[in-house]
Amino acid sequence: MEETTFIIVIEVLGTISFAISGIRLAAAKNFDWFGAYVVGLVTAIGGGTLRDVLIGVPVFWMVSWLYLAVTGLSLLTVLIFKRTLVGGMRTLFIFDAIGLALFVVIGIEKSLAVGYPMWVAITMGIITGSFGGVIRDILIGELPMFFRKDIYATACLAGGIVYSLVWLLDFNPVVPQSICAITVIGLRVVAVRYNWALPALRVDPKLVEKDLDYNPMRGIRIMRSKSSRAGSCAENRQIQRENTAGENGNQSVPLQCSQNEK
Repeated sequence: MEETTFIIVIEVLGTISFAISGIRLAAAKNFDWFGAYVVGLVTAIGGGTLRDVLIGVPVFWMVSWLYLAVTGLSLLTVLIFKRTLVGGMRTLFIFDAIGLALFVVIGIEKSLAVGYPMWVAITMGIITGSFGGVIRDILIGELPMFFRKDIYATACLAGGIVYSLVWLLDFNPVVPQSICAITVIGLRVVAVRYNWALPALRVDPKLVEKDLDYNPMRGIRIMRSKSSRAGSCAENRQIQRENTAGENGNQSVPLQCSQNEK
């Protein structure tokens, strides 16, 4: 599969953007230089690695050392301009949004180039754009942005849909690529500006608390410890009676409570 110069440029720019976003977060967590490099690298190559494995082509960073070197230059850039790049969330947002948009375009283009249909290409665009960020957030101990209610993966999907619509009009390939990237960046900017978000999946805390009292492996309720927030000796003794009530008449030693716990 031959790549055009334009796609290679996009891939390098996306690698720089995502690498800087990962290194910037690692710096905020006080990682050492090597740790910051690793975080930047997996941010930049994580999504593309999974994409190439899924579509059955050689993994891009194993074909050329360019991406490892670009990540090293990104680390050097953060070290030199640390005060500017590490301070504030706006810098992270800018580089993350640019990297996200460019990698969505790359994922779509590479998938179409090897003969996959558009719906697969859009899926690979979402994976390429977001999976590296998922690994980054896990490594630095944060809830991945992909799983939050932010407009993140949704922006990738919207960009892919716009790409497919423009692609059907048979324009020069640069046109759908550019419009797709603009759509992704624009949606991310507008979503942050106006606090757009998908509805969160909310569960009644009382239901979750009941689940924590139940052991599905044994089919019985679990006695809470005396130090538990809602536990008491009398409650635990009641639970013990419930657990032993139907067990073929087997008797158990009653739970003993102190005078103060009764």
